[in-house]
Amino acid sequence: MATDQAARNKAVFGRLHDAVGTGDMETVSKTIDEVVDPEVVFHTPVPMGTTGVRALKDVWEVLLRAFPDLRVVVEDTVAEGDKVVFRNTVTGTHLGEYRGLPPTGRSVRYSEIFVFRFAAGRIAEVWGVVDVHAQLRQLGVLPGGPS
Repeated sequence: MATDQAARNKAVFGRLHDAVGTGDMETVSKTIDEVVDPEVVFHTPVPMGTTGVRALKDVWEVLLRAFPDLRVVVEDTVAEGDKVVFRNTVTGTHLGEYRGLPPTGRSVRYSEIFVFRFAAGRIAEVWGVVDVHAQLRQLGVLPGGPS
């Protein structure tokens, strides 16, 4: 049975997910400011030289520029206490520069799992595993992808 805290945390996660679903960086940025602690701590790689909400905004700017039709489908969500865990399937078309790679027009589909820890109703800590190998293989950067 979900606690009130877990339900509130899932609702906050839902707000961020809905903002990402708009594909509009201004909406994403505004929502990050509202639901993420300014000093959020990452336990997953983020752009070098950035921390806190700036790092999260940088990640979304890169992704939405490279994959303007990016869609994140939440497959599972588990909330307990101060944490929300979610498993996603991400799809998009590579139409902008990404990791130094010019647009290929190729579609990607990959999985990710994230854990958010909440404090005072905001996302305070993030752990994540993203199948970057599958993403880069589909973009033709690694062997085994489309020819």
